[in-house]
Amino acid sequence: MLKCVGLYTREVDEPELALSEILAQLSEKVELMENTVGIIMCHTEFVDSGVVKHIGENLPFEVAGSTTSAQAVNGLISEMALAVFVITSDTVRFRLAMTESMETEIEGPLRAAIERISDDTEQPKLAIAFPPLMLKNSGDDIMEIWTKILPEVPVFGTLAVDDSADLSGGKVIYRGEAEKIKHSFILFYGDINPRFLIATLPEATKLPHKGEITKSKSNIVYEIDGRNAYDYLKNVGFATAGESIGVFWFVPFLLSQQKREDYDGVPVVRGLASVTEEGAAIFRGRIDEGSVFTLLNMTAEDVVVETKAKLLTINDMPDVNGVIVFSCVVRHLLHLHKNPLEEIEHANEALADLPFMMSYAGGEFCPTSVKDGVPVNRFHNYSLVALVI
Repeated sequence: MLKCVGLYTREVDEPELALSEILAQLSEKVELMENTVGIIMCHTEFVDSGVVKHIGENLPFEVAGSTTSAQAVNGLISEMALAVFVITSDTVRFRLAMTESMETEIEGPLRAAIERISDDTEQPKLAIAFPPLMLKNSGDDIMEIWTKILPEVPVFGTLAVDDSADLSGGKVIYRGEAEKIKHSFILFYGDINPRFLIATLPEATKLPHKGEITKSKSNIVYEIDGRNAYDYLKNVGFATAGESIGVFWFVPFLLSQQKREDYDGVPVVRGLASVTEEGAAIFRGRIDEGSVFTLLNMTAEDVVVETKAKLLTINDMPDVNGVIVFSCVVRHLLHLHKNPLEEIEHANEALADLPFMMSYAGGEFCPTSVKDGVPVNRFHNYSLVALVI
């Protein structure tokens, strides 16, 4: 048996009052079973004020999570709040950890933390990951190391983010700690059946521009269709060498990665970050040579329509105990001129009858498929991902 419930506080100045509000809701809403864990998401001010530290150190269960720019649980939709999504069970077990610093490398710290808490007698059924947003490493680098260490474990999660201009002030949370370049996570063992959904944009948003990546390394593309990447992007109307792409943050590249050995036919989305003086295009995720892309026309209206349509399908699923949703922060930014919480409000309408948590991400982790127990774990940009448990 597994139960989920969302708790929250808007109290950012008084740590003891914030904790009292969370504990009062906990006592009212759920009786904890043998094993319990909490996913904590909040605005960075709750870290700065000491609220995260006080709550993380005094709850009757461990928590892991990150900062975000906006969030929701049942009864709360807010940009300035702290939420804890409680998962409690007699048949599912949880193990949590935070890595050492990832300043110089990713694999060593992550492998050491996983080995430190892993159950030697059983493989995890699920991992929820909260890595830092690091400019020198893409989310794909982190995702590939997870798959290398635990190849049969589906990995779901979010890169830490905040609401600063460059989105770089996010913190990763574990218990009462909040760190910039560490990585927290939760491993799930036992009787759990994770299911995954991914929403990008409706088919109708595809633009006529298509291309093949003919020269790339990691997240840097040098040539498209055999031409200099800058020349190609300039020809289709949206690149300025040496400058930020600006508005073209909102032009997603829908990428089919045919040459990957584990390609399952499901495309992923990549976001263009900038173009170098030499004419190379820097993306927010890895792009392999031989990949083929289609451009998407991303609007606020398209985002909310696709979000609600995708999340409504969860209501028809059997045995839903809770839903965790991470949406790319760019989807949030699209709405700033009108209603910053519009996407979350549509998600709340779709999931109103289910325990859920939703927050914004600096990049999203979610399998594109799971076949014969083997997940195809992927890093996503500009997407909404959902975990159903």
